[in-house]
Amino acid sequence: MAEKIYDAVVVGSGAGAGPVIYTLAKAGWEVLVLEKGPWFRTADFRKDELVATRRSVYTPPLHKEFHVLSLRENGRWNDYTTLETGWDFWNGNMVGGSSNLMSGYFHRLKPVDFRLRSVFGDIPGANVADWPVGYDDLEPYYALVERLVGVSGRVVHHRFQEPRSTADFPYPPLKENAVSGLIDRAAAGLGWEVIPTPRAILSRPKDGRKSCYYSNYCGSYGCASDAKGSSRVALLREAMRTGRCTVITGAQVFGLESDGHHRIRKAHYLDPQGRKHGVSGKLFVVAAQAVETVRLMLMSRNAEYPDGIGNRYGQVGKNLLFSAGGVGAGDLVAGDFDAESFRELMRPGVFVNRSMQHFYTYDDPSTGRKVKGGTVDFLFEHANPVPRALRRMWEGERLLWGEELKKHVHEHFTRRRRLQAEIFVDWLPNDNCYVDLDPHHKDYRGLPVARIRLGGHERNLEPARFLARQTRRIFEAMGLKDIRFSVSNDPPANLQAGGMRFGTDPRTSVLDPYCRVHDADNLYVTDGSFMPTGGSVPYTWTIYANAFRVAEHLAGREK
Repeated sequence: MAEKIYDAVVVGSGAGAGPVIYTLAKAGWEVLVLEKGPWFRTADFRKDELVATRRSVYTPPLHKEFHVLSLRENGRWNDYTTLETGWDFWNGNMVGGSSNLMSGYFHRLKPVDFRLRSVFGDIPGANVADWPVGYDDLEPYYALVERLVGVSGRVVHHRFQEPRSTADFPYPPLKENAVSGLIDRAAAGLGWEVIPTPRAILSRPKDGRKSCYYSNYCGSYGCASDAKGSSRVALLREAMRTGRCTVITGAQVFGLESDGHHRIRKAHYLDPQGRKHGVSGKLFVVAAQAVETVRLMLMSRNAEYPDGIGNRYGQVGKNLLFSAGGVGAGDLVAGDFDAESFRELMRPGVFVNRSMQHFYTYDDPSTGRKVKGGTVDFLFEHANPVPRALRRMWEGERLLWGEELKKHVHEHFTRRRRLQAEIFVDWLPNDNCYVDLDPHHKDYRGLPVARIRLGGHERNLEPARFLARQTRRIFEAMGLKDIRFSVSNDPPANLQAGGMRFGTDPRTSVLDPYCRVHDADNLYVTDGSFMPTGGSVPYTWTIYANAFRVAEHLAGREK
């Protein structure tokens, strides 16, 4: 029997892969999806804290697969495995990827985000580059994501409102807690704007998906009603209904094979039993999340690509991005409110859904020059009871136990509610933040693991500290108690981008403006690794939008 040649072979199934799979299958292409993780169904996503956040159920066990983290300590770089540290850099190893586990805070990039170098100039020690496309190129696809994936919200005019082709979101806002009004009034009293936060969570049913039932468990959990706009429910289901999409789970792709003429002809993968397989295709799309996409490219070495596919100029893995910023928190205390008002503040399930972009750019108080700021998202402390209780074990530096500990826990759960703020500013790409293959460590299958150098640029901290100061003023105006903020260059593992940046010059970029690898005619990359800069918002909406843009381009090619 002749070997089947698929029209498209896609590695991964998350936010960067879903739009490609959906678009090409709908256009009549035969699409094969190779997904390393399992296929969890909606019924599998119970609100089980041990499964979702206390155990590595949704990620590979670290004794089998791990990363090496390179950290700067006392002027030198030291390497540690995540098996040693427990700092897990896997995220969403399953059909639909990490889009299953997101909180769904969906902000668009602003026009300025596409032109940081032109607007703000060079920054010493940073590799800031303008994008080869502009906001107008991506806007129609942001709108498409709103409709197909499902974004709920309310558009209000504010000083950094990006241009839109539609007047409002297709789904109305989700239900809000009374704290949203407190935030609105506190910010207004300071002369600042806050806006409703768009969420990739359905406020009403769509195409067999139920609306949100307000369980209060979004981040790190799969959605038990399919309201959350994961690639799995919003896009892969529809692709499967065409009859032209095949998904192979448990498929760890370890190499791409080229034909000697700058074309990929096969993807090689290992099944759960460790058996090797090869699949042929006319077109290949990789969207395995930034770190693992880079790892695959570097493992795919041969005579044609001796340093890895796309790595002719040593750019694969360079300019890795995370999300810079910080976190803050303060407590709403029962004694500061009447009984009915505090009951409303303690109401579970409903959302805060407030963000501040009033300082997306601002004039630096010390220099007077305009600088890039960012976004502040307001949210309640995660509902997970175990870590909430564990944090009550200490009062300052004093360890509590017995009756005193029980009283402390009881008061926190019944007489206080913690409001948090997450600060998002640009992670400046630099020479000390990159991915390569570790020369010493291998995973349980003998494959080299990714080594991630985690060097944050010092300038990341300046806008984060500025936004923390402004957010503290809002918390103080609200009367919150025990206010604290933390700003650091410790990267969040769930927000990865860069490493395969797109551009027009092969010497400084890996991908062309349509995310095709410069020196591989039929290989595209559509996860967040294409991004030269990350903006001051979470990445998922932009990853979805760009993947739809690339998918439309691919659908117009001859198969």
